[in-house]
Amino acid sequence: MLQYVIWEVNPEIFHIGSFSVRWYGLLFALGFLIGMQIMSYIFKKENKPVADTDTLLIYMVVSTIVGARLGHFLFYEPEVLLHHPLTVITPPFAGLASHGATIGILIGLWLYSRRKESRLTNQTFLWVTDRIVIVVALAGACIRFGNLMNSEIVGRPTDVPWAFVFMNNNEYAKIPRHPAQLYESLSCLVLFFILLWFWNRAKARTPRGGMLGIFLIWIFGLRFFYEYLKENQVPFEDSLPLNVGQLLSIPAVLMGVYFLVRSYRTPVVLPASEESRAVES
Repeated sequence: MLQYVIWEVNPEIFHIGSFSVRWYGLLFALGFLIGMQIMSYIFKKENKPVADTDTLLIYMVVSTIVGARLGHFLFYEPEVLLHHPLTVITPPFAGLASHGATIGILIGLWLYSRRKESRLTNQTFLWVTDRIVIVVALAGACIRFGNLMNSEIVGRPTDVPWAFVFMNNNEYAKIPRHPAQLYESLSCLVLFFILLWFWNRAKARTPRGGMLGIFLIWIFGLRFFYEYLKENQVPFEDSLPLNVGQLLSIPAVLMGVYFLVRSYRTPVVLPASEESRAVES
């Protein structure tokens, strides 16, 4: 049995003068870059314009960062957003909310699907979201592992043998705690393989909205329970019966149930040109 893990990894890989490369930034970038390679493969297999993945990457990066930043201040520090709104777009860019990122991504993908080029190639909102959640799950695994490397978003005290003692976290006592970041990272990684398998079974015939539903239920259903193992992010949550992360996860799970049920009640109708290609693949 383990006698706890003493976690004192340096969050900085190296630095040159005032410029530094950190594990979190590297993992964040890798999540997007590897994810877009997977999206290129999906586009190719479903005969969509692979060049569109470059545009999709821009939509994803902008919507994720803007949504995550705005979400953090809106949900956790609204007074900062009200009195110092420029904080959202100025360094050091501390504070990213996954619920805000989800909302931002959905809006960004809706805008992407409204493009003339997207409509001409039948890249509907649900078609895009069902594929993008595969790579978002992978990116989520990378980002949460980045949180672990930063010794942030720590868990509550525990005596389980796999507990971590976060030596570089000065916000909480250096005692054994749940490695909540690792729990979430591994959960995202498992979801990535499930969604990839789900898509690979049917590809173009994948029920519209089904994978989005699975993603929302899995991510935010588990997030609801993981919050019991994590320290609250802001003091006002201590007086709430459920913290902000849990309150925001409930509608996300309900939305996931809606999309999942809807996907199996609405048959997939492919255009004639796609129908023949689907049969060949």
